[in-house]
Amino acid sequence: MTAPLLDINTWVGAWPFRQLRDASVTGLLKRMDKHGIERAVVGSLTGILYRNAHPANEELSRQVRRHLDRLVPFALVNPCDPSWQVDLQRCADDLGLVGARLVPQYHEYRLTDPAVLDVIDAIAERGWCIQVPQRIEDRRSRHPWDQARDLAPVEFEEALVARPKVGWMFLNTLGLDGSRLPEKARYVVDISRMASVLQRNMQAFLDSAGQDRLACGTGMAWSMPEPALLKLDLLDRPKKIRDGIAWRNAAKLLKLP
Repeated sequence: MTAPLLDINTWVGAWPFRQLRDASVTGLLKRMDKHGIERAVVGSLTGILYRNAHPANEELSRQVRRHLDRLVPFALVNPCDPSWQVDLQRCADDLGLVGARLVPQYHEYRLTDPAVLDVIDAIAERGWCIQVPQRIEDRRSRHPWDQARDLAPVEFEEALVARPKVGWMFLNTLGLDGSRLPEKARYVVDISRMASVLQRNMQAFLDSAGQDRLACGTGMAWSMPEPALLKLDLLDRPKKIRDGIAWRNAAKLLKLP
């Protein structure tokens, strides 16, 4: 693979229900170096279950500050937290974070709730992209105490209709019908759960949504990076399209060179 790789789906931190390998910044960078991943968007796994995620964002900022040439840190934002406005300002002005991750399945809201749309608008006013995972962990391997739902495909469709000008990045997503998504909306979908062989849903999504709508995402440290990179290598599309998935499509939304 000749194009540089930009991974939009990585996490660092701890998870209470299972031990993860290489879930530190050092471990993430080690895996990136091994697999030729030049840059990665990263968020805090630890803060998902915090009542207030800001301490986890502070920790993430400290961990990545020497690696901003490689890592693009996103803040975990909880619209249900009364302090979200102050925390968002601190993340941008004091911590150097440059985007937001929302986890509706753990913080218990819908993306199109009126109060949540106010938060989305405030994030977008900063020029930030917003990432939303359909799920964090595969339901089949979750601890019984982890009752978070998988977001339905229609929730992503509704978010794009409600806020088409926001720079959306959908992670760990499967089941989206590209023909139902607004043509003029600004979004990419990562390939972490898709396939380029057998089910060929990568090809189906490219055909229905457009050639610039997929982006590389591995799911580290939840997942090993090899499957995502292999499916990109095996994708039977022109090099220009594969290079777009590897870097350009996401870099455009993130305003990276």
